Amino acid sequence: MILITRLTSTTFLLLTLLWIVVPAFCFAQPQSTPPVLTSPVVIVGGDLAYPPYEFADEDGLPTGFIVDLTYAIAEVMGFQVEIHLGDWHDMRRALKAGEVDILQGVAYIEERLEELDFTPPHSTIYQSIWTRTGAPIKTLQDLRGKEVIVMRDSVMHEFMMAQMPEVTLIITNSLGDALQLLAAGKHHCALVSKLPGEYLKREARLTNIQPIAKSLVEQPYGYAVRKGNHALVERFSNGLVILKESGRYQQIYNKWLGVLEPPRLSWRRVFEYSALVVVPLLMILAGTVLWSRTLKIKVDERTAQLSQEVKERKRAVEELQLRQKQLLQADKMTSLGILVSGVAHEINNPNGLITLNLPLISRAWSDALPILEQHYDKHGDFKLGWLNYSRMRDEIPELLSEMQDCSRSIKSIVEDLKDFARRDDEPVTESVDVNAVVETASRLLDNQIKKMTRHFHLQLASTLPMVYGRAQRLEQVVINLLLNACQALDRPEQGIWLSTRYNAQEHSVVIEVRDEGCGVEESQLPFMIDPFFTTKREQGGTGLGLSVSAGIVENHGGRLEFESTVGEGLCVTLSLPEEGVINE
Repeated sequence: MILITRLTSTTFLLLTLLWIVVPAFCFAQPQSTPPVLTSPVVIVGGDLAYPPYEFADEDGLPTGFIVDLTYAIAEVMGFQVEIHLGDWHDMRRALKAGEVDILQGVAYIEERLEELDFTPPHSTIYQSIWTRTGAPIKTLQDLRGKEVIVMRDSVMHEFMMAQMPEVTLIITNSLGDALQLLAAGKHHCALVSKLPGEYLKREARLTNIQPIAKSLVEQPYGYAVRKGNHALVERFSNGLVILKESGRYQQIYNKWLGVLEPPRLSWRRVFEYSALVVVPLLMILAGTVLWSRTLKIKVDERTAQLSQEVKERKRAVEELQLRQKQLLQADKMTSLGILVSGVAHEINNPNGLITLNLPLISRAWSDALPILEQHYDKHGDFKLGWLNYSRMRDEIPELLSEMQDCSRSIKSIVEDLKDFARRDDEPVTESVDVNAVVETASRLLDNQIKKMTRHFHLQLASTLPMVYGRAQRLEQVVINLLLNACQALDRPEQGIWLSTRYNAQEHSVVIEVRDEGCGVEESQLPFMIDPFFTTKREQGGTGLGLSVSAGIVENHGGRLEFESTVGEGLCVTLSLPEEGVINE
């Protein structure tokens, strides 16, 4: 939490400095005076049907999130605006022809920088593939050879023309027309922003279409003017900063978009949910203790009666201890799963904001640096964030880099936690080629392996029976084992061996990963698959990789075994039952 607070404070400080100090320097240069607005009223263009961002209400008046935001910016900056809504194609043409001064909702992409200047984004849009219910289209690659509906001059229109020219594009004037065509059974799919699409679908009562689960792309969304209109960009940019600092931006956001976010839990509700979890666990624990004591008494009585049968008594006691450990372990894993799932969600939300803002700050700093250097050469050193600019110009890139590294580290830890908490109860009924799984995993890690060792040996059995399972999950296990082997090496001369073979005696397919790294002490081997157990804590290890892998292997009916000698390396053996054994 402290790290997130510091990063957020630094982000706010840099944004404020760059959007207030830098424009002042820009105006100080006599050779680059921005164009002056000649009209007292700023004409703002927008899309007629892009709810909830901008659209016409029942009376034909402009309304929506960006409309309220535009009026608020005009109020705090002291100028008048006139908002014109129409088809997006007409608005793009009107901006180019000078009939409107600024567009209030434009997706930011590099290709548009040649003709447009952007303010900082006021929101983010999520582009989605919309299909009819039951359609087989799941990814962008599935669009090849299909008829795809897009809105004229939209960001997805430009994207498909540049990236997939072989796809047949069906052009409409609005997103609503695109969804109507798709719902009527025409063409294969439509590329429509997720949130506006949901609004338009509900308004038109289109029940047979839906977006695919995963968004196609996330794009910054903000104001845009014709190239070179710096004065108008600065007006809207500064107004946006003022609204965010005053809290008015958040009020407008909550009015239109905030209702779409999941409600935050109150402390009272947290305690209630905790009680719902803790009380049953305590009851289970009490029942376990009572059952254990009762069973122990019975074992003692049986032992007194049959003292001569020492071997049978010993086996009964061992079985009892094993069951107790399994029960306690199951309770612990249930509690940990609930805990880490909640923690991962709460961490991922603020870290996502940090990840979104950092590239914008880095780009803003890069754009501002030549101006600051010019001012430094002309006027000498000056203060920037309480420190001299001569020092800050070297430290700010390092600060941004450190923040990006920290954000990526947080994301990696959260993904490990989510993998650990995710239950995987789906039946495994695919026939999987283990050699193909091993080849894919080693190919994905080729760069990492070459970086860590000069001696990588891949030995695949010539013939192997198929196994029941899921190839992607097994690839994840092999990748985790290879990464652990790479991280165990101290120098490139040490080697890694990856091999497959068939165990005829056990009717199983075996994958073996062996390294010549530092090894693991024998006393630590029983804890290798325990959650959060790691020998690489100082290198950032979370101790979840082998735990997640062990869960996947168990779900496939297999087992993991470890052998190690300190200073000589570690050997991990993964055994999976062949296809016929599962059927039996």
